[in-house]
Amino acid sequence: MAMKKENSTRSMILSLIKRHRERTVSELAKELNITEMAVRRHLQSLEQDRLIEARIEKRSMGRPSYKFFLTDEGEESFPRNYGGLSVEFLKDIEAINGNEMVEELFEKRRERLEAKYNQLVTGSFEERIEALAKIQDDNGYMVEWGQKDTDTFTFIEYNCPIAKVAKDYHVACSCEKKLFQTLLGTEDIVRDTCAAKENATACQYTIKKPKKLVK
Repeated sequence: MAMKKENSTRSMILSLIKRHRERTVSELAKELNITEMAVRRHLQSLEQDRLIEARIEKRSMGRPSYKFFLTDEGEESFPRNYGGLSVEFLKDIEAINGNEMVEELFEKRRERLEAKYNQLVTGSFEERIEALAKIQDDNGYMVEWGQKDTDTFTFIEYNCPIAKVAKDYHVACSCEKKLFQTLLGTEDIVRDTCAAKENATACQYTIKKPKKLVK
């Protein structure tokens, strides 16, 4: 039982660092409601496993602060699902058949996912967003969503299982957006940040209810 709790706290620390990019001991202690000593013990273990590293942030007054962030190994500890399409494999396909074939593969993947999830994303617009969030969360995207106003929603994915592929093939991102548009029944989706293409902690969307549903 104690070991299970240790692993749970360890996973929560990694998730918090993943969501916020960096975290201090005091921030983690407050968010997890445990002592700073306990946090340091977990951080030491994670550092030994090469999942996190620390950088020193100097302050104008007082002691410097240590901020912890994920290493490449730490990033890879989160779910990754390349669907059988590694970057190397895609590059081979591109070299033989051209970029059009790669784009066609991603489009086929989008169509397959649309057919798979179409019956699961139903109900009111808010219910559809909630259903889509659950699907993506179950697939390892670490989703958080919220409502800004009556017709506008935020949809954040803190982990991208296909990030390595998407960095080289941006069509993966455009296909995800198109999938969301189809499942939610709205064209009004804006990708505000993309973890695969820019220095962002997450892929964030602003989603607006289609005008035909606005009352």
